[in-house]
Amino acid sequence: MSLTLDSDATRAYGVLAPAYDLLTAGYAYGPWLDALERLARRHGLTGRRVLDVGCGTGKSFLPLLERGFEVTACDISPEMVAVARQKAAGRAEVHVADMRRLPVLGEFHLITCLDDAVNHLLGRDEVADAFEGLRENLAPGGLLVFDVNTLAAYREVPDVVVEDEDRLVRWRGGPARIDAPGGEAEVVIDVFTHEADGLWRRSLSRQRHRHHPVEEIRELAEEAGLEVAAIVGQRPGAVLEDALDEHVHRKAVFIARREGRS
Repeated sequence: MSLTLDSDATRAYGVLAPAYDLLTAGYAYGPWLDALERLARRHGLTGRRVLDVGCGTGKSFLPLLERGFEVTACDISPEMVAVARQKAAGRAEVHVADMRRLPVLGEFHLITCLDDAVNHLLGRDEVADAFEGLRENLAPGGLLVFDVNTLAAYREVPDVVVEDEDRLVRWRGGPARIDAPGGEAEVVIDVFTHEADGLWRRSLSRQRHRHHPVEEIRELAEEAGLEVAAIVGQRPGAVLEDALDEHVHRKAVFIARREGRS
């Protein structure tokens, strides 16, 4: 199944796909997914069918496969999906799809949309469209778990350089900084690939991000027919805390369910 829109994110992640796992090598996806599953179970999660929206190279659903979930996943980037399919090795259905026009892929007990995917949506209408599509994929009693970056995450964005034998990746912190609620920024990543002739080829990935205030997200979710059951703060190390403080926590994690289908 393929449903995509031409967008900056499509092009940006096409460039980034071969280097994404190198860039995120230090991310603790296993403990993070464990913490999110515990949070979802506190709010009534039952069942094993999962839809992972914005799955990237599969790092956000592989821990769920290992825990026995039946996984369907999708991403806007065909290049990222190709990597995810290779890793899944037939254990998950992975589709190319844009979350702003998300098709109904089934009825799922749990939908995840992680790694600040919502911050790639730049307007209220795009967020509303995404929430409507996510709602339509929820089974009765199902839960949606998603995160958004807070101002704390955008106010302090360091420069990052990682490398291996074949690639060097540079994340430029300066352009990604946002100081005011609702502001926009650009994530700029240089990917240098070592070619066979000994030279290096440079590719550039540019992604627009928007900070979405928590109350705006809650309002748009409710307008789309989602009931927000909880909003928690996340500290580094997959530490979830019930009281969100946008000046302290770098992520806000939302738990939502479809209104009228508990």
